[in-house]
Amino acid sequence: MPRRPRIILPNVPQHLIQRGNNRQACFYADEDYLSYLEWLKEYSEKSGCKIHAYVLMTNHVHLLVSSDNVEAIGAMMKALGQRYVQYINRSYGRSGTLWEGRYRSCPTQAENYLLACQRYIELNPVRANIVSHPADYRWSSYRANAQGEASAVIQPHVLYGALGGDAVSRQAAYRELFRYALDIGLIDEIRRATNSNYALGNAAFALQVSEALGRRVTPGKSGRPRKSVPELI
Repeated sequence: MPRRPRIILPNVPQHLIQRGNNRQACFYADEDYLSYLEWLKEYSEKSGCKIHAYVLMTNHVHLLVSSDNVEAIGAMMKALGQRYVQYINRSYGRSGTLWEGRYRSCPTQAENYLLACQRYIELNPVRANIVSHPADYRWSSYRANAQGEASAVIQPHVLYGALGGDAVSRQAAYRELFRYALDIGLIDEIRRATNSNYALGNAAFALQVSEALGRRVTPGKSGRPRKSVPELI
């Protein structure tokens, strides 16, 4: 069965996940995380992508990215993935693939879902029981977005900027969002959309994306089509 083409529109944020092959580790030491972030910065700038949030887990990566060029994200991920695989194979004397096929992604409605998606990404280490608070995890964008830690990678989305009139108030408002757990239904919605390449947003957003691309961007109804029943006269 052919793969469904990606759903990409200019300036619409994309939540994406790239997993290690067979869920195996893709980061082994601090130097690996640092190298990945260095190249993420390099290739995001070269391709014209803006990174709004990220988390590097032991065996997978989450990114929230936007660009005004529909080819940019794919170009960034290809260059970054190849560079990092070469580095890992050379450093650890291994060969072959590192990633589990192509990355998974979904367009994300900024107005209703962007900040929720950022929280979903930065709370990954908490859900995995690695840390009790996202600030305790070094390899995510939480400290940059919530605490003002310097980051060469992060470029905040305009909706993040609308959280406050200055950096201190924006960070405080962002931290306040983390006082409340993400709804389980929302977590499932984000996972479903990302893993299946569907639009993440409300019905109006899905319709807008569908009309722009001329194809379905939400799950179809399960089961066989119902047979039409002739009206009784």
